[in-house]
Amino acid sequence: MGRRALVIVAAALLAAGCQNAGPVYRPVPLTGAGFPPDAATAKAQLAGLPVAWGKNWESYRREEFGRYWSDGTDAVGGRNGCDTRDDVLRRDLSELREGDRNPCVVVSGVLHDPYTGKELPYSYRRASQIQTDHVVALGAAWRAGAYAWTPQRRLEYANDLDVLLAVDKQTNQDKGSRTADKWRPPRQAYWCEYGRRYTGIKAKYRLSVTPPEKLALQELLAACPQ
Repeated sequence: MGRRALVIVAAALLAAGCQNAGPVYRPVPLTGAGFPPDAATAKAQLAGLPVAWGKNWESYRREEFGRYWSDGTDAVGGRNGCDTRDDVLRRDLSELREGDRNPCVVVSGVLHDPYTGKELPYSYRRASQIQTDHVVALGAAWRAGAYAWTPQRRLEYANDLDVLLAVDKQTNQDKGSRTADKWRPPRQAYWCEYGRRYTGIKAKYRLSVTPPEKLALQELLAACPQ
């Protein structure tokens, strides 16, 4: 085989390899530094949040935060080659089994649901009772200031692992886009951490709170051990 033919074959093999290659897994932290804040920090953050009634609620659309999960952001867990939902499962499930060839894929595990206390099994090949919740819902974030963000900033928020939790599907659907003054986890033992996470997200993204929402967060944080 001549030199020109070898070059052509090599180029074809390289092109085939590029077409078959998927995202390369890169280990990154799945939790932001200092998140969620402790109770004292969360109380201080809450005191500093702007207080205002929600705006532009009628213009909210889910697509404003991106149509799909995206790894292409600088949010916590971003640019590691894994789907955002798989990152959440890898972080939140116990008895975790990952794919042999692709560590991004979660094959099975168990969720100890923070909202209800239920134990929910997960299997890659079966329908699951687990959903990914935005603790401060996208619609709530929109009304609290996200309407003024760039599309990339909203995509970052929607895929930030600090904003997300794996939870019971039905409970997540019951919650919808309700804020802390209109919904809190059925499991009272989680109220403290829920308040810490919720407040930490609001502070991280400089989102406002309504007067009733601020009062509700104060009550949730009051559940934290002194």
